Amino acid sequence: MTKRDKLIARMRHNPRNVRPDDLDTVMRGAGFTVRQRGTSHKYYTDGTRSLSVPQHIPHLKPEYVEQALDLLDEAQTDQDDEEDDA
Repeated sequence: MTKRDKLIARMRHNPRNVRPDDLDTVMRGAGFTVRQRGTSHKYYTDGTRSLSVPQHIPHLKPEYVEQALDLLDEAQTDQDDEEDDA
């Protein structure tokens, strides 16, 4: 199990105790690009999906963590479907 997988498992187990840096590591590792230009939010996108997450609090709200996990699951499902078609 990779470090990224362990972070995702920890996020699923306890979405109330996720720091913005941990989410950033997971999202970038999944291929999402990030932008933050003078705002208090980071925007993660992979071309078709996007997520806005505030960065000014010590721990993220569970709603943002759950949205990020849903995006990661969608991206993984799409990747698996592409591999099956090939």
